[in-house]
Amino acid sequence: MHQVQEIVDLVDGVPGLDVVGSYLHGSSVLGGLRPAGDLDVLVVSRRRMDGRARRNLLDGALRVSGSGNTRRPVELTVVVQSEVRPWRYPPTCDFLFGEWLREEYEAGKIPLPEPMPDLALLIAATSAGDHPLTGPHPARILDPVPRADLVRASLAGIPGLLDDLHHDTRNVLLTLARIWTTLATGEIKSKNAAADWALARLPPEHRAVLEHARYLYLNCPYTEENWSGALREGVSPLVDCLLAEIDRLRTATSQG
Repeated sequence: MHQVQEIVDLVDGVPGLDVVGSYLHGSSVLGGLRPAGDLDVLVVSRRRMDGRARRNLLDGALRVSGSGNTRRPVELTVVVQSEVRPWRYPPTCDFLFGEWLREEYEAGKIPLPEPMPDLALLIAATSAGDHPLTGPHPARILDPVPRADLVRASLAGIPGLLDDLHHDTRNVLLTLARIWTTLATGEIKSKNAAADWALARLPPEHRAVLEHARYLYLNCPYTEENWSGALREGVSPLVDCLLAEIDRLRTATSQG
């Protein structure tokens, strides 16, 4: 992909970004890139960037990322190797860019280091995907993420997901299904594979709503959400069911 090469060239061309390796992860590695899918790239560096490097990387990400027919949204994450190896929780993210943050960044905000529980899932997915763009295989430079921390990171993201339910319905439903899958299996699956796993275990009355979310993910851009009638009415009951299953596994894990 031409856009992936642009990301690699951007990362390699930023003075002060001392790169160990860069890695494609997410749907483009786990199951194939979908119509609304982001290009997800993790960069592992040897040290934290200074202010100038952050500005240069951000300016480049704003240019490379997009949301049109010829540009996909880019999610670019930078982590300092010594801050995740040896592994500890919560991990620290050195830099995060995503299209959902574009307005803040265009208004002058600069990505700074901060704790990011979700990075546990991202690092585990990167290791599972094993798709280096530059540098060694991820298993050589990243520690395995313990299952207990995958659970903690999954649970930490639920409040934010619920806040987004009404304007990002398909992704919230599929991500909740993936959290359920991760807690049950210890694996991080693609959204559609997690939906398949959940559909086989959901009560029949909830399946049509999750099947619709899966269909939208596999076939439609974000401009074609198409939630109406019985499908819209079934969203909240499905969420309640998924949360109940997640809580059941969380309780079982904590008692174990």
